[in-house]
Amino acid sequence: MAKDYTQLCQDILVNVGGKENINGLTHCITRLRFKLKDDTKANTEVIEKLPGVIKVMNANGQYHVVVGNKVEDVYEQFIKVSGVAAGGAVEVDEAEGPKTPAAIAIDLISGIFAPILGPFSAAGIMKGILACITQFYPEFANDGAYTVLYTIADGLFYFLPVMLAITAARKFKMNEFTALGIGVALVYPTMVALTGGEILGSVDLGFFGTFSWYATFLGIPIIMPASGYTSSVIPVLLMVWFGSVIEHWTKKWMPNSVKMFFTPLLVMTLSVVLGYLIIGPVATLITNILSSIFQLIFGLPVVGSIVGSVVVGAFWMCLVIFGFHWSLVPIGIVNLTTLGHDFILASMIGHSFALGAALFAMYLKNKDENFREICLPAMISAFFFGVTEPAIYGIALPQKKPFVIACIGSAVGGLIIGLTGATVFISGGLGIFNLLSFLPTDPASTIGFSMMISAIVACAVSAVVAFAIEFATYKPEQA
Repeated sequence: MAKDYTQLCQDILVNVGGKENINGLTHCITRLRFKLKDDTKANTEVIEKLPGVIKVMNANGQYHVVVGNKVEDVYEQFIKVSGVAAGGAVEVDEAEGPKTPAAIAIDLISGIFAPILGPFSAAGIMKGILACITQFYPEFANDGAYTVLYTIADGLFYFLPVMLAITAARKFKMNEFTALGIGVALVYPTMVALTGGEILGSVDLGFFGTFSWYATFLGIPIIMPASGYTSSVIPVLLMVWFGSVIEHWTKKWMPNSVKMFFTPLLVMTLSVVLGYLIIGPVATLITNILSSIFQLIFGLPVVGSIVGSVVVGAFWMCLVIFGFHWSLVPIGIVNLTTLGHDFILASMIGHSFALGAALFAMYLKNKDENFREICLPAMISAFFFGVTEPAIYGIALPQKKPFVIACIGSAVGGLIIGLTGATVFISGGLGIFNLLSFLPTDPASTIGFSMMISAIVACAVSAVVAFAIEFATYKPEQA
């Protein structure tokens, strides 16, 4: 039974300036993400002292109240207490203040991906479990149980454009079911099957990739990637954004008598047709460029993979602080869907273990019960579930040195990943569950457990380095 957080919600509501100061509210794994009309009205010092609040941050145009793993219960109860509309928006039309391009980009990316992160991780965990089972028992891949369970593991990934269409519609403020129609059109079986047919023509653009078409639209080539748009990210986001522009424009002049059905008809037709003819190929070009740049960095002779992996490992938690890590996640997903593996998300495998180990060293040396009460759950969250915000905001970042030490440990883990060339094959869970991501999903693969072993070594060394440095240098009386 969920704990009662009514008082906490009431206190947060009062100190963010009341409902009238809230333009929107969403949540991620550990944070309530407010969009405030005037963030100067928020009493940050008071909120940070509330029982149950770990940290408050004002970044990227959002006011973050970090409450830890209980965030879903707090969010639901805050909706009831405050009267804020569920789904991320308060029913007001006041314009928000100016934002920097970086703030807008991060707000969009986090807002689109955060709502599906839980199911996304769950599907990844199931995929990893199945990959682990088939390594020991290959025949299981032919069993009906494997097929049923694999629908859980792969269904969300396959229909990812459909999921993203819904969350993108919320961010772009358009009809969710119209956006859903756009997403479904991208994974419609007939269109997916086109790429299995005869190639009518191709254009090789070298660094920018090869573009092929399998059918034409009134003589215009329908250029599609070989795998179609299943599991894709960028195309559906651009198409839904385009659709939202058309929808907002159409509603300004469309007569009310026909608006209900002619607006979605116009929006879906233009978005899907132009999506396949223009937006899709452009998105494929962008995807190819981004992927090629990272492949170029990681593919530099001798040092490429090492340098790239160390940089990602060292600065991953810094990116998490400001939400910039969301800018790398879509690229990682793109690599998984186009290459079948990814080196970017593999490079950060050691960060949660390094952070958890640093906290463990502090836990052993600091006997203060209040500190240990905060430290223990934060440490468990980082180690086993890969959720690092409680550890970062509650302990490591305020004391600075543990955070730096954890980044050093994570960088060492990235170094090992770079040296061994380990990659992930799925976007799986976090923490220990992320280790399953290093198992190949193809039962016929000869790679076996080699990359998973590299990941385990990277995590262990990250933890040992961080623990050793923190244990040797930590003095509780100076914390």
